[in-house]
Amino acid sequence: MRIVWLTGMAALALFAGIAWYLAPLTPNVLALQFTFSPRAFANVVHVWSPEQLALFRWHLLPDCALLASYGAFGYLLVSRSALFTHQRPMLRAAALWSLPLAAAFDAAENALHWWLSGAPRFGVELPFLASGLCATLKWLLLLGFATALVLALARAARPGEPGVRA
Repeated sequence: MRIVWLTGMAALALFAGIAWYLAPLTPNVLALQFTFSPRAFANVVHVWSPEQLALFRWHLLPDCALLASYGAFGYLLVSRSALFTHQRPMLRAAALWSLPLAAAFDAAENALHWWLSGAPRFGVELPFLASGLCATLKWLLLLGFATALVLALARAARPGEPGVRA
């Protein structure tokens, strides 16, 4: 279980550090993540100064460490803890793969954002759409994992139910 805690703490620390680092960006990074067209993307990045754009681009490197950490944490928590042992097989499988899949979509989103923010690319539509879709799928998977975790914790807390006790 030590590796579960290590990956979880690493993800938490990286998330907190990146959030602090990106706090000066207005509009914030979430506004950029949910852009699906060149115009919407430009409406965010053209508000940023060149220094702020560089700040955004630099965060993509530690964000790769974050996505690796949270992807590993989700997989390890579900596969190695007793918390999900007594869940329905479909719920357990969904929880097992939700954070690794979210991390894969996050990595694709990062690669697209790196390329899209490097130079004006208004002649292409598909990468902007793909970037927004990757971000949307990532957030849906993160929300799905959080829901599965709450359900597993609630089940474990019920008297007479098998599972981990708090």
